[in-house]
Formats: sequence, structure tokens, C-alpha cells
Amino acid sequence: MTEKQTIIDAMKRNAKDNGYYVCPDQQLFSDLIDGLAKNTARYGYGSCPCRVASGAKKYDVDIICPCEYRDADVNEHGMCYCGLFVNEKIKNNPSQMGPIPERRPQEVIDIVLTAAEKKPSASEEASNQPKPRKKTGAIRVWRCTVCGYLCAREIPPPLCPICKAKAERFEPFIIS
Repeated sequence: MTEKQTIIDAMKRNAKDNGYYVCPDQQLFSDLIDGLAKNTARYGYGSCPCRVASGAKKYDVDIICPCEYRDADVNEHGMCYCGLFVNEKIKNNPSQMGPIPERRPQEVIDIVLTAAEKKPSASEEASNQPKPRKKTGAIRVWRCTVCGYLCAREIPPPLCPICKAKAERFEPFIIS
């Protein structure tokens, strides 16, 4: 099975499991799959082909397809930002597809762009690699000290999606 077919199967399965459909416009669908395949090859993860990625997974985790904004976009606009996931109304009438406002906060986009500009070369990155963490099977959970939002990530998000507090307002959340 090709990389593209693997992505297609995964996106179709994800759409079905979540009550969505994949893009009904076959050319757009093909272009989006190509973009996901390129980003997977380029970064090692399938970041949204319609957004700027930093190339550092820790900064792009919110836009790994399906992105964190998909559900809100489909609920409000009938389709996600890039149009890969749609509701039944859009599936049955693709002419209603249109632009979706960006939900990714500008502060996060600015952080990502800054990180992408400062990304070290491959040789610099290899010489400065931190030692791999011992795999414990545990996922780190972060809590926003302002609103209580919880997320499981290597590092806290640059901006809380609920109250817009910055990353420094997050603390490790200990599950007892």
C-alpha cells in the first residue's frame, strides 16, 4: 500500500468514526492528500496542508490532521479549514464549500513562524539533540492555571485554546 493510500484510508476511517465525510471535490481531495503526504515526508507528521508549519512537532501539534479546530469548523461552517472533512450538507452540495476563517490564534501562528525561522540546520540539530527520554508509557498532562483546561502533550500549548493564557501559565497536572 502506498503512503498516499494509507493517508486516504486513515482520513476516511477518521471521518466515518466521527460522523463526517471526506471532501467531495475529488481534485481538492487529491491535492489535500498530496499535501499531507508531503508534510509527512518533510516533517515526520501530517500537518495541515493549508497552514504554515514550523517543522517542530511540539509547535505544530494543534494542526496535525485532523487538527484541533476541525470539529468547531465543521459544526459552524460545514467543513474544516482546508475542506478535507465536511458534514452531510456539504457532501451533498459541494458548491457550498467556501473559505473558513482561521481559528488558530495569531499568537500561536507568530510563535510558529518564529520557531520556523530559528530552526537549526540538520547538522546543528544532530549535534544539539537532547538525550531521548526514557519511554514510560505515561503522557504528560498540562493544566492551565487560569481556566483549568487540560491537555496531554510533550510541552504545554503556546496559548490556551479556552482562555488564551500563554504557555507559562500552564503547570504539570499530576493524576493521582
